Amino acid sequence: MKLDPDLQSIQEVRTLLHEAKAAQRLLESMSQTQIDAIVAAMAQAADREAERLGALAVEETGFGNRADKAAKNRFVAADVYGAIKDVRTVGIIRKDEQHKVWEIAQPVGVVAAIIPSTNPTSTVLFKCMISVKSRNAIVISPHPSALRCSLEAAKLMQQAALEADAPEGIIRCLTQPTLEASTELMRHKLTDVILATGGTGMVKAAYSSGKPAYGVGPGNVPVYIHSSADIPKAVRQILQSKTFDYGTICASEQALVVDMAVKPSLIQELKRQGAYFLNEQEKQNIESVLMVGKGLNPKIVGRSPQIIAGMVGISVPSDARVLIAEETAVGHEHPFSMEKLSPLLALYTVNDWREGCRRCIELLELGGLGHTLGIHCEEEAVIEAFGLEKPASRIVVNTGTTFGGIGATTGILPSLTLGCGSFGNNITSDNIGPQHLLNIKRLAFGLREMEPSVPAEIDAPDPIEHAVEAVQARGKPGITREEVMQLVKSVLAEMQLH
Repeated sequence: MKLDPDLQSIQEVRTLLHEAKAAQRLLESMSQTQIDAIVAAMAQAADREAERLGALAVEETGFGNRADKAAKNRFVAADVYGAIKDVRTVGIIRKDEQHKVWEIAQPVGVVAAIIPSTNPTSTVLFKCMISVKSRNAIVISPHPSALRCSLEAAKLMQQAALEADAPEGIIRCLTQPTLEASTELMRHKLTDVILATGGTGMVKAAYSSGKPAYGVGPGNVPVYIHSSADIPKAVRQILQSKTFDYGTICASEQALVVDMAVKPSLIQELKRQGAYFLNEQEKQNIESVLMVGKGLNPKIVGRSPQIIAGMVGISVPSDARVLIAEETAVGHEHPFSMEKLSPLLALYTVNDWREGCRRCIELLELGGLGHTLGIHCEEEAVIEAFGLEKPASRIVVNTGTTFGGIGATTGILPSLTLGCGSFGNNITSDNIGPQHLLNIKRLAFGLREMEPSVPAEIDAPDPIEHAVEAVQARGKPGITREEVMQLVKSVLAEMQLH
């Protein structure tokens, strides 16, 4: 009897989880030196196969371009690895001698990893490396449209780990990714934590699974260009960032918000560096294919400007790097104001930084709360105001938001999973790393004795006061306390005479 495909996929999940759990118990017994050697081998393999995996991803999904997909893979192999290679994740990882508290790292167990179609191979490499670094096993659920390249990336990581003496089974990937399989993976008793990167629906499913989950929200990233900005430098960084892999990283710029005073020079520089400005009719034509219902049209995601323009019969120069439309409003009825995951930008004009603040908040509230904000500015007071007021977890200053947000050109932790905090209904605002996949136990020494508790003395009631209260409680209305006191004293005096 042939099993239903959904049942087969569910059974595969259960089988892989049991294999992963058994392997993780062996991995947990390894030393820091052994773990570091395994992760180093994985990073070397990722670097060696970066080009091939990038090509596979583009060939299968159609998103982005080979060179930038390869660059993402190398980012994991170099930047992410460089940031985590010396991090202690085994045994006692910190000692606070002043307060006599030792911190002990313990893995969470088995990680369920949900992989997006926009960045499939790099996300697999990334999640495998941070999981193994923290002595966890990982079971991967790839996006169905990126199955082959995700499987290949997972096999590469598994083989590299095995050659470095890791246990068999610490890295597993579903071969039949269905909605039912992903649900089973997230809810199964052997799953200990979920790393969810994907659409809003999938992230919500992760949070409702009953398991601890790190999810990410959408990134409708606004970029404010202040009148003090170095315009040529800002444009160069923005275009390099926005066009990287045709805009498939969620931290890429979605809207430019520019001060009126420098708008002419900004437009001139954008055109000089390869931006194509859409006229009103062309803008409307592009808007007609931007959305499908209330969601982004997947056919425009990660496509070149020429392909997107060609969808609606617009001819743009072969060297056009990005398509820009001027916009004045924010909302679902204005598609250019939303996250586009492609080389498309909206351009808003404001009078000053305060108006720029309000516009950036509007854009974040439309669909990017908690994610990333960019600012190009040379005045520290304005930069500080943006940092204090905005509901964004990463405020990227004078650099492209794609590279700044993931930690490639800034000092924040290099990562491909960016938390949005409570702004975006996420548990953390951090860039996710191996430290998020550890339980930290604290061994705490006694520093002082507790002072013994001394029971409070119970004072015996004054007999006269007690008598006064009793008489007053039973007395006639209108009698004063002083009169009652005098009466009680006279009665007691007579009793003493006898």
